[in-house]
Amino acid sequence: MGSPASPLTLTHLLMGNKSSKGELSKQDLSFLSKNTRYDENTIQEWYSGFMTDCPEGKLNKNAFLKIYSKCFPTGNAEEFCEHVFRTFDSDRNGFIDFNEFMLAIDVTSSGTPEEKLNWAFSMYDVDGNG
Repeated sequence: MGSPASPLTLTHLLMGNKSSKGELSKQDLSFLSKNTRYDENTIQEWYSGFMTDCPEGKLNKNAFLKIYSKCFPTGNAEEFCEHVFRTFDSDRNGFIDFNEFMLAIDVTSSGTPEEKLNWAFSMYDVDGNG
């Protein structure tokens, strides 16, 4: 289990290494093992579930809105979706891929208090001015 990647390096690290559909590449597995608190078996389990829910390997805004609306019917799904994608779609392609998803899960579920605070701040820093 490695230390989390710096947000400044995520875009660079997430480019490339796209696996063939249905299996996680060795490069991605190695990257996630080093940059999250999860072991390879746990990452593979998450990947299996992610691919079941997102067979194309990408979570788009419409799919996110459907899931969020089911879980939080009274929440402002569209506004929250914009915050989530601005924060976690690090390559700004309109999708959250598996690597972005796992990095988000890692920081939001098992990150240090400082990482969680940084995440929460960046999510609501709409204009990026700090």
